[in-house]
Amino acid sequence: MGRIEDYALIGDLHTAALVGRDGSVDWLCLPDFDSPACFAALLDTSEAGRWVLAPAGAARCTRRRYRPGTLVLETEWDVPGGSVRVVDFMPPRDGHCDVVRIVEGLTGSVEVRTELVLRFDYGHVVPWVRQVPGGIQAIAGPDAVYLTTPVPLRGEHFRTVGEFTVRAGDTVPFVLTRAPSHRPRPDRVEALAARRATQAFWDRWSARSRAAGPYREAVQRSLITLKALTFAPTGGIVAAATTSLPEQPGGPRNWDYRYCWLRDATLTLQAMLAAGYTEEAAAWREWLLRAVAGDPAELQIMYGVDGRRRLPELTLPWLGGYERSTPVRVGNAAADQLQLDVWGEVLDGLALTRTTLLGPQEEAWDIQTALMDHLEGAWRTPDNGLWEVRGPRQHFTHSKVMAWVAADRMAAGVRVSGLPGPVERWEALRETIHADVLRHGFDAERNTFVQAYGSRALDAALLLIPRVGFLPPDDPRVLGTIEAVRRELSVDGLVLRYRPEHTEDGLPGGEGVFLACSFWLVDALAGAGRRAEAVELFERLLGLRNDVGLLSEQWDPRAGRALGNTPQAFSHFSLVGSALQLHHGRAERSDTAIPARHATVSPGSAG
Repeated sequence: MGRIEDYALIGDLHTAALVGRDGSVDWLCLPDFDSPACFAALLDTSEAGRWVLAPAGAARCTRRRYRPGTLVLETEWDVPGGSVRVVDFMPPRDGHCDVVRIVEGLTGSVEVRTELVLRFDYGHVVPWVRQVPGGIQAIAGPDAVYLTTPVPLRGEHFRTVGEFTVRAGDTVPFVLTRAPSHRPRPDRVEALAARRATQAFWDRWSARSRAAGPYREAVQRSLITLKALTFAPTGGIVAAATTSLPEQPGGPRNWDYRYCWLRDATLTLQAMLAAGYTEEAAAWREWLLRAVAGDPAELQIMYGVDGRRRLPELTLPWLGGYERSTPVRVGNAAADQLQLDVWGEVLDGLALTRTTLLGPQEEAWDIQTALMDHLEGAWRTPDNGLWEVRGPRQHFTHSKVMAWVAADRMAAGVRVSGLPGPVERWEALRETIHADVLRHGFDAERNTFVQAYGSRALDAALLLIPRVGFLPPDDPRVLGTIEAVRRELSVDGLVLRYRPEHTEDGLPGGEGVFLACSFWLVDALAGAGRRAEAVELFERLLGLRNDVGLLSEQWDPRAGRALGNTPQAFSHFSLVGSALQLHHGRAERSDTAIPARHATVSPGSAG
């Protein structure tokens, strides 16, 4: 089991796998992101599944990379006697989930070993494995897995192993296919043809990008990562591919992120629209409208990739967790929390698409109006806040600011887009919330906004105040908040979400710096005219990506390692937004919803 930053991502737009520097697939959900039929070696090194394919005795690769513009991973080893490459990818799905691994001899002669440990239900179920022509078949309950390869395989201690020699010019394929156990075996995949098709798919997708500027390569890699976290049948984008990778090794802050957060809506749309990916933005908008349809009072903060609402949180006691970080969780109880900011996030995201995406407006506007009607009566309620604290509910300042955003965007829907609605009432509400936040959420003595009404604690989400248009980026109260965050939430120049010792979040221990929050500081500095500082911080954050350009949720600046679930969509959304702001010299949005007196952003694209 490697460090979190040791892993690269491959995927088929239904699910994803993580491949380590040692040539091991250590995480793979089959068939979809939240399926219980999965490898889970990241969660336990002894009993969970994994698949190693690497030179015998080699610990770490010599080098690796993605083929430019694709999710096709190449890992190379130089060992005594020669060099070898393993190409890993998952073909865009045509009905079945396939993991293709191709071993290529580069120079000399290299002894290679494969070891496959199949475990379903997060390591709980050992399948029945038998030899079949050209490989093996493994079955347990509803799941069947087939491994096809010309390499002779044998069973050893509930593992499937094989050794073979690769010489310069040799190509040795392996294809792992999952199918329902009650159905006939799928047609076999020809590995080299699948590689050509997968390469062509990603080449076509990347060619659509309008990303430009000095950080184009980093932006495009983040966009590819976000695409890989997309569930193609519905357009939903999961927050991360994994569950229970810890925010503090050995601690209990371990969550399941394989779901779609409404909070990601605006950031997703900003990133996709700015880079020219209107089809993906439209699919996400449609997912969003389906997910939030229903009683506005029952709006959740997150949903399944198919829009399902019930996400019960369970612990898996048979798993020891990543670096003994327990409990291991599946599902997420935060789905039942009240987080008022999501109403603002949803309405902000839909406002963003109002003038940029084609499609029927009437149904979408009816849903938005219903959401706004509910929020009008609920915005004064204490909530759990965007960080999903499991302590007492509070009047979080960010939640109130996002209620202001909701009223602002709805009023603009009437004034700017000509849609029907009680615009005077919404404008009056906007002013009421604005005054309430300035009265109760701002500490005049310290010249900073605070995390919650009546609190002295800080919150990195306060850096978003200028981005959403609540105040101009050079307002003295915004500048004071920037300085307070840098003074009180900074660890080695990077930003914590909040200090757990100052916030009743219901959990012991601490966590690393939150990468999205550090990107928010980039945006705030750039908006305040401090471009040199913003660029310096942004380029430092780029340096925290792993060798193939991926970011997890958090970073431990003392240990110099990644923390939390990976790859993290929130981190990559934020990277794209900051890069485009630095390139264009403004916060990157594509709507005109913000009234002129608070305007901090303007329409634009990445072209």
